[in-house]
Amino acid sequence: MSQTAAIPHGLPVERDAGPFDPPRPLTRLRETRPVSPLVFPDGHEGWIVTGYEAVRQLMADPRFSSRQDIGVIHDAIEIPGMPMVTEPSPQVPGLFIAMDPPDHTRLRRKLTGAFTVKRMKQLEEHIVDIAERQLDEMARLAPPVDLVKEFALPVPSLVICAMLGVPYADRESFQANSANFLNTDLSLDEKIAAYTELTAYLGELVTRKRATPGEDLLSDLARDSDLAIEELTGIAFLLLLAGHETTANMLALGTFALLEHPEQLAELRANPELLPGAVEELLRYLSIADNFYRYATEDIELGGETIGKGSTVVVSLLAANRDPRRFDNPDTLDIHRKARGHLSFGHGIHQCLGQQLARIEMRAGFDGLLRRFPTLKLAIPADEVKLRTNMRIYGVHALPVTWAEAEAETETEAVGLSAERP
Repeated sequence: MSQTAAIPHGLPVERDAGPFDPPRPLTRLRETRPVSPLVFPDGHEGWIVTGYEAVRQLMADPRFSSRQDIGVIHDAIEIPGMPMVTEPSPQVPGLFIAMDPPDHTRLRRKLTGAFTVKRMKQLEEHIVDIAERQLDEMARLAPPVDLVKEFALPVPSLVICAMLGVPYADRESFQANSANFLNTDLSLDEKIAAYTELTAYLGELVTRKRATPGEDLLSDLARDSDLAIEELTGIAFLLLLAGHETTANMLALGTFALLEHPEQLAELRANPELLPGAVEELLRYLSIADNFYRYATEDIELGGETIGKGSTVVVSLLAANRDPRRFDNPDTLDIHRKARGHLSFGHGIHQCLGQQLARIEMRAGFDGLLRRFPTLKLAIPADEVKLRTNMRIYGVHALPVTWAEAEAETETEAVGLSAERP
């Protein structure tokens, strides 16, 4: 690969086309060369894949490894003053998203029963109740309020804490450490400190659950003698991080997107039966979890290019989900679109284990929010909303919203969701 033909300085992240659209350079890249050479800020040469079909093909091909102990780990984003990690990372016990079969298969199989469609449907009533109770709390506040703090973050945090058996009272600590771990503005040492503190907490928690198991998912896993404490800790870290960060950002950014597309919002309010399809479209349109790494274990032909053995490959789900070769008018938010083929949950053996849980949380969250707050609107100009361009999971840092207080109170009483409800 010729360095002069490659894109220098890593990936663009600034949302120069708007808060919901991919960076323009990324879009141009997909249009001109969907499988393109890339030079990372440290000078390491690799590839970036942006086309829908090429991304699907890559993620289904076992020759593209997920193992971080065989590839060069570094940020694809140039961060001034941040040290680059240019050596292979040790395999982290339990972190099965960074493993290949058979290790990946062994660990993921232990979790599939807890995340089946049937099990998730059984949880749906509980999840709806959590969302409604949080909306009760929000309705009691005097607007404006931060939707992230008061609704989008608490709902998935409450759900995943209940599922895993993590005390919700500890949320400030694990939410702060999760955010720091994902913050690209922080130094490597600061990220490692956040990770170390969070895994130390989870290690103590799963050790207690092995000694005295309860009725929760981590206790079920702790009963399995095949799993070492280090593996239990890694699994807990992955489930807790993914279980609250991703859905929280979808709820907040999705609300922002709907408020900025009032015609789509009005139609969704008038036709709530469109909500399941609207959730899929928001997942495609926003693509909050974007860049993933893979490593070529041999020379591989992809999209007319030869990716050499040992190459680091960045997979852009954001660019793939906006590919006009797959979706008509992909940069338009259309709640009528049949978007089920989107790649927001990945593809292949690493497709998101908790995708059904996330769908239920989003349906419950958006349904309750739009129904309970019919006059909901931004409390600040849209261009003042602070975007999470410095985070590994995209979204908004805060979303100040307001509403007509009397309407929120009336709706609360009408649906019987008073403070006295048991």
